[in-house]
Amino acid sequence: MKAAAIVIASAVALAACGEKPQTIGSGIKQDSTAYSGTGSNFTAPGWKAGDRTSWEQELKARAQGGQNEYNKVSKR
Repeated sequence: MKAAAIVIASAVALAACGEKPQTIGSGIKQDSTAYSGTGSNFTAPGWKAGDRTSWEQELKARAQGGQNEYNKVSKR
């Protein structure tokens, strides 16, 4: 009974050793500008891929509207 528990515990402990190495050459390529887009259909309405000024306007609107905690808290 104790031997089976030891075998099970060591099998569980060794299961964590099977992680694949994460290398730089993993297929992600980021050599384009941020405002050029990703080719995905999931974009913010009003944003045009490849237009730097519309990209900057969307970032400003996101920072002021949705991600600024000071705007979310009600002022007393």
